[in-house]
Amino acid sequence: MNTIDYDKALYYTHRSQWDNLLILMVRTKDDFLSKKIEHFLHAYNFERNYRVIQEKLYSLLRYIDHASITSEYELYTDEI
Repeated sequence: MNTIDYDKALYYTHRSQWDNLLILMVRTKDDFLSKKIEHFLHAYNFERNYRVIQEKLYSLLRYIDHASITSEYELYTDEI
């Protein structure tokens, strides 16, 4: 897995750079990350209920955290 994609997703989300997040959604090889970004951006642009936007954002951030930890663990176990 490419940990740079997760770092970029976290950075773009933190800085509210939605255009860059959209570009990352298209370019990443991680289908789950792409879907999470898609769901968040759709909710951010079209949803009126703030709670739904917040849930999609937290879902994206939880996945980024999980994927980062998993990819670091895989890198560590490959070196051993």
